Amino acid sequence: MGTRQTQTVTVRAPGKINVFFRVGALQDDGYHDVASLYQAVSLYEEVTATPADDFSVRFTGPIDTSTLRTDDSNLAIRAAKLLAERTGAGRGVALTVHKRVPIAGGMGGGSADAAATLLACDELWGTGLGRAGLLPLAASLGADVPFALEGGTAVGTGRGDELSAALAKGSFHWVLALSDGGLSTPLVYRTLDQHRDEHSADIVPTPEQVRVDTAVLQAVRSGDAGSLADAMHNDLQAAAFRLAPELSELLELGESRGALAGIVSGSGPTVAFLVSDAVASAELQAVLARAGVRTLTATGPVPGARRID
Repeated sequence: MGTRQTQTVTVRAPGKINVFFRVGALQDDGYHDVASLYQAVSLYEEVTATPADDFSVRFTGPIDTSTLRTDDSNLAIRAAKLLAERTGAGRGVALTVHKRVPIAGGMGGGSADAAATLLACDELWGTGLGRAGLLPLAASLGADVPFALEGGTAVGTGRGDELSAALAKGSFHWVLALSDGGLSTPLVYRTLDQHRDEHSADIVPTPEQVRVDTAVLQAVRSGDAGSLADAMHNDLQAAAFRLAPELSELLELGESRGALAGIVSGSGPTVAFLVSDAVASAELQAVLARAGVRTLTATGPVPGARRID
């Protein structure tokens, strides 16, 4: 008889693009209310969970992960420990993360790792919470984690973690232009607040509570890329441009060479270009490659975290 194989569980979870992102006024607790329309896209993180005596994480895949922490501050380890703590699982896990989502690119790769880890460990340990039971744990780990668990298209409000599914039809094609440097999310927000303070006389005061425009909801509901291109918006984009002016040149290049529209995803620095179809996607990739820009292509919406082994 052969030796029994150690059971492993592999789960993949998608990165996301914020096709719409509004930021409310800075509140007394230092946070902002946000209103976002998330679309899960076909760039996946794969997390393999293997039984172990303690908790560890290692990375594989095409992305340079040398800057990533593998200690207890890592979101995947935090997710595994949180599940163990809440369920009394009393076991460890060795996590292997195959990364495909750009790091610090505003695409929720770390959140996808956490969502995939929750689902993988729930299966591995037989803790039986399932997707619905894992959602509150996901929300406590970060605003984008519940979305990576659910996938599809959703409206996020509050701190971004209050999710409601949005009706969506068809498939959208994206070309993602990657930047070498990351942008610090807190710095992008501070730059936005500063800009609003400096120009408070000239701009309409920002409401504390914000919502997703009807136009963007109608665009995803109809599956019409042209309408979505018109409705996309990101309040953080101006701040990202101020910190990294080359992003605005990149956006102009893409929009002048066939993209229906471009947007900084989340706090950047990834720029997501919406294109009409796979042919337009390949053409834009070629243009950006000649300009020395690294790109990835993706389609959305796609489902959330799923077991694949």
